[in-house]
Amino acid sequence: MAHKFVIEKNKKGEFVAKFKYNSEIIFWTEGYSSKANARKAIESILKNGPGAPVEEAE
Repeated sequence: MAHKFVIEKNKKGEFVAKFKYNSEIIFWTEGYSSKANARKAIESILKNGPGAPVEEAE
């Protein structure tokens, strides 16, 4: 699969959820104190992301 979510620790020791496509990081979340909270962030993105509007700056 070319795209996936990955949970990794950052330099501060926090858990960060990253979305990767072909090994390139497309976006990442803020740092969380637990892996469970990083998983909840991914669940929220999957639940709410498909219906999110697209805004374009002029």
